[in-house]
Amino acid sequence: MAEAIDIKALAAKLTASSGIAAKADIGTVAASLGLAGQPVAVGDDCAALPDGDSYLLFAIEGFINEFVAADPWFAGWCGVMVNISDVVAMGGRPIAVVDAVWANGEVEAAPILEGMRAAAKTFDVPIVGGHTNIRTDRSQLSVAILGRAKKLLTSFDAKPGDVLIAAIDHRGRYREPFNNWEAATDAPSARLRRDLEILPKIAEAGLALAAKDISQGGIIGTAIMLAECSGVGIEIDVSAIPLPEGVALVRWLATFPSFGYLISVSPEKAGDVIRRFAARNIKAAAIGGIVAGSAVAITDGIERAVIRNHAETPLLQLGRREDAA
Repeated sequence: MAEAIDIKALAAKLTASSGIAAKADIGTVAASLGLAGQPVAVGDDCAALPDGDSYLLFAIEGFINEFVAADPWFAGWCGVMVNISDVVAMGGRPIAVVDAVWANGEVEAAPILEGMRAAAKTFDVPIVGGHTNIRTDRSQLSVAILGRAKKLLTSFDAKPGDVLIAAIDHRGRYREPFNNWEAATDAPSARLRRDLEILPKIAEAGLALAAKDISQGGIIGTAIMLAECSGVGIEIDVSAIPLPEGVALVRWLATFPSFGYLISVSPEKAGDVIRRFAARNIKAAAIGGIVAGSAVAITDGIERAVIRNHAETPLLQLGRREDAA
């Protein structure tokens, strides 16, 4: 028998999540830069720049100093991997990355650089330049990426009536003490590269228009961002979310997986999308739906609790882009 879920208590923990709270910084910075209303939408996984009959995808990731200090090799690996994931989330394929590495000497910089080099080799995405300072007092890392998409998946095109699918590679483990679910460093590189083709092919087949990479805010934080960008509500049935063996639901909902996406799909196409992930042995399931309104809520089919109403309390504070591609 499945363990009973206390929806109210779970909602309270998720509402107080530091991973979700940190996403509010996006809106603060975007407002300072005057980015709202720009031709290129802000709030997506990448900036999508029209380029002929396709799109150039441009993104960057910076890493928390404590993470870089505690696990420098993995931080370097993630610098490449999470940027690739952002490109893939938008239906694209990566072209190349550049990095900015700061460290206190060559010895401190070495594991960060080794992690980046290993990931670049594994995913076959070259590092083509960057900026280096190894005469500073601490390690810091950011990595940027360029990609290309033929057809876009965006954060702005989830529609009421769509099914919300979560697709996450369960073949991993936590990289303690952080909530990073690591399912790539010891996986065959050929398999990982083929897995990266699933989302672009879904986009090119017209099976979905909206998707988002599951990031530091976990499933719930990512759903809030998707809902706010698309101007919709999302209902998540937590009892429908597949869990890796031995992992508690509350932690899984706040987890940052190495391969994880939320995809908004019309009901008649949901089965095809799920089968494409299943064919690659990646767990994919319908975990809820897109609804009219602005509330992101969780339910177990009996109780329901709102995590955030983005109309009342915006997270990104960017507004909806009405002319999303």
